[in-house]
Amino acid sequence: MTGAQNVDGRVLTPQRLLLQLHEWAEALGFSQIGVADVNLSSAEPGLLQWLHNGFHGAMDYMSLHGVKRARPAELVPGTVRVITARMDYLPRDRPEGWQAVEWQRLEDSRHAGVSMYARGRDYHKVLRGRLQKLADRLAAEVGPFGHRVFTDSAPVLEVELASRSGIGWRGKHTLALHREAGSMFFLGEIYVDLPLPVTPPAEAHCGSCSACIDVCPTRAIVAPYRLDARRCISYLTIEHKGPIPAELRPLMGNRIYGCDDCQLVCPWNKYAKRSALPDFDSRDAMSEATLLQLWHWTEDDFLRHTEGSAIRRIGFERWQRNLAVALGNALRARPSEDIVQALAQRRPGATPLVQEHIDWALSQGRTA
Repeated sequence: MTGAQNVDGRVLTPQRLLLQLHEWAEALGFSQIGVADVNLSSAEPGLLQWLHNGFHGAMDYMSLHGVKRARPAELVPGTVRVITARMDYLPRDRPEGWQAVEWQRLEDSRHAGVSMYARGRDYHKVLRGRLQKLADRLAAEVGPFGHRVFTDSAPVLEVELASRSGIGWRGKHTLALHREAGSMFFLGEIYVDLPLPVTPPAEAHCGSCSACIDVCPTRAIVAPYRLDARRCISYLTIEHKGPIPAELRPLMGNRIYGCDDCQLVCPWNKYAKRSALPDFDSRDAMSEATLLQLWHWTEDDFLRHTEGSAIRRIGFERWQRNLAVALGNALRARPSEDIVQALAQRRPGATPLVQEHIDWALSQGRTA
């Protein structure tokens, strides 16, 4: 792309267009923009091996698309470049030393552990709308073009695209890392048929550090850059629909939706940026509540409190399942008649899945 006319007939250089993309993106709340080529062939062997090992668990959509995940031009015919975007999500109210605050919450067995990214508005809605606005702004400048917006919503190798376009490098926990922003950010993509200039890839800076591997409660990071989702607490509490394996339940502690441990321990997250948007401000019900308070919610309470939140997607049954496991772990840590009564009272009207986890939770009190 040596130069293109915009709708007014002015010639835009590639560098000028990239600069304008960044300016438009910043106005929409994004922190960084990159452009990746569509040749991801070198990532295909690793993807296929990961799928062969069954590390995707019950996420069948990962295997259904096969290598198409690594072939943007097959996923969206006509694609020649991918615009990548970073949006920081650390809530604006997080104090200095926020990692220590989060560790303290996880150590309090009565507190409900909810991943920070899920405490505010559903990021899918925030990013998708703003990425589309970015695409619309680009179309207003250069004229109509083929494109499709993605934000954790389709078979896209997000971290691979992010690293190739300079957004960050793949950390050993498999998340994208940036030297000046850590990993507390969302990724989004716009597949385009415009031959935009590619931005330089990011260099890796994990070195010999293995903090994320060592801290993982369930040992889900089976090797550097290799995650077995079947053991990951985020997968178990969000994606997994059935019973949580009994041997993993004690390792989950009070984490009821997601897990931030590998990010909390990462040295690079001392540089994590607070969000520029109020969308990711923490809701009190998701950041301050105790396990018992959440356990007493009815389904109507759940739907009301999770309106516009990513948490709603797991549904009330899985919400109760996760809480039952956490309450069982709380019972084992500190016997409580209040917890025993609350679990027993809810059991008769619970679904078989929840009843199974209630029974397990009650058994933890008897063995404490």
